[in-house]
Amino acid sequence: MKYIESLREGERINEIYLCKVKQSALTKAGKPYESLVLQDKTGTLDAKIWDPGSVGIGEFESLDYIAVVGDITSFQGNLQLNIKRIRRADAGECNPQDYLPVSSRDADEMYAELTDLIASVRQPYLKKLLESFFVEDAEFEKRFRFHSAAKTVHHGFVGGLLEHTLSVAKHCDYLASAYPLLNRDLVVCAAIFHDIGKLDELSAFPENDYTDAGQLLGHIVIGTEMVGERIRAIPGFPVGLANELKHCILAHHGELEYGSPKKPALAEALALSFADNMDAKMETLQEIFHNVPEGSLEWQGYNRLLESNVRRSGRE
Repeated sequence: MKYIESLREGERINEIYLCKVKQSALTKAGKPYESLVLQDKTGTLDAKIWDPGSVGIGEFESLDYIAVVGDITSFQGNLQLNIKRIRRADAGECNPQDYLPVSSRDADEMYAELTDLIASVRQPYLKKLLESFFVEDAEFEKRFRFHSAAKTVHHGFVGGLLEHTLSVAKHCDYLASAYPLLNRDLVVCAAIFHDIGKLDELSAFPENDYTDAGQLLGHIVIGTEMVGERIRAIPGFPVGLANELKHCILAHHGELEYGSPKKPALAEALALSFADNMDAKMETLQEIFHNVPEGSLEWQGYNRLLESNVRRSGRE
């Protein structure tokens, strides 16, 4: 298979890709054409069918795996595929794992690290709450291991939610050791729970798009409700502790303008917001620099999350 990241202008390809997006449009002259976004695990590719009614253009829809023949061209500095023939791929022609971006880390190893952190929590109610999701709920574990942490901004790949959650929890564990005023069990528990609402905010792969609940409520509210519902199933769970945990989740974006219903009012909530922000931004930089050669000092352009033009640092 020829992956998207390896394609070059002037090539003719005969490959299978995931059709992430399919849209009908009109040229300036009023002629209909189809605009597609193709995907594999290495990236996406803009594609066009300039003559949708021609011989060789078969029926297909968004999220189908499609076999395409076409030419790689360049448009406004970006590669584009001009499709000559296309059909829906038959079952067994492709392996779905080739078409979904996947964490570079082993999911079993990450989940083992996460459950080790859960085992280290001493507060009995917080530990019981964590275990009810991550140890005792097999369906939740399956969804959590496979889900992304975002549509496009950071950790937008299979296993991204697990990778991001583990990283934030480890940062919070460190912060608790560096700043004794932090309640270590509370901040680690909040870190593990902070993004579980993304399971319902974003649909599963290959779609990985905002759900109706995601658009209306967002993952912060959804996650707080998920935790609150499970807390109510644990007899005697302290009300004050429940409120502190839910506050940390509600405030983990740090600022009202970034989507948090509350600004941090606890030290643990503030620490969690810093850890979440740092991991999101460092992962964004890793994704930006993934295909930038070591030693290159070329500016990579303005990034919305970082609010800055960025480049690699020198290694002298």
